[in-house]
Amino acid sequence: MKELQNRLYEVGLIPVIAIDHVNDAEGLADALLEGGIPVAEITFRTEAAAEVIASLHEKRPELLIGAGTVFDATHLSMAQAAGAKFALSPGLDPVLIEEARRLGIHYFPGGMTPTDFQVGAKLQVSVFKFFPAAAAGGIPLFRSIMAPFGHLGIRAIPTGGVTAENLATWLSEPGVLAVGATAIASRDAIASRDWAGIRDRAKQASVTVSQIRELRTP
Repeated sequence: MKELQNRLYEVGLIPVIAIDHVNDAEGLADALLEGGIPVAEITFRTEAAAEVIASLHEKRPELLIGAGTVFDATHLSMAQAAGAKFALSPGLDPVLIEEARRLGIHYFPGGMTPTDFQVGAKLQVSVFKFFPAAAAGGIPLFRSIMAPFGHLGIRAIPTGGVTAENLATWLSEPGVLAVGATAIASRDAIASRDWAGIRDRAKQASVTVSQIRELRTP
């Protein structure tokens, strides 16, 4: 887990992907890699998710692949079988935490409230997906929640409302491991095969991450 966390910290940003067709997987992966973001969260918001994860695992092994919008044990099993290295959920589910441990897949449950973090901490969760980051209250809420939990070594992956404009602000927060963002490779951009646009947005984000990471240590 520590090795994975270090890698996610280094990359800094996890593109949150909803992709409808496996034929678009390689173009997407190449755009992200060329832009300096070698990680992707393929969400189970589409029926193609497991197939896309499997395709990328086979054809683009240099891409660190996670599975997102994981709601149940079936999703976890499908993600692991397809080759995902980690999984995330929008909410906290103790059953999934235990199932992920049984399967041996790294899992980051969602958390938005002190109750979520307290329950998760008792289950030895060290990294949460803080969702929906902006709608829930943004940086002020995040700081307030982390105040009583930061000393436990807990960190988070804020997702939802992370943009190019506020990326640096989020990454500057001590409790942030990485951020999740849909803006790098939106569903529409993938459908239209705007690989150049995805590459350029990834490159811009990668530069921002590098600038912030030079000022901080893991």
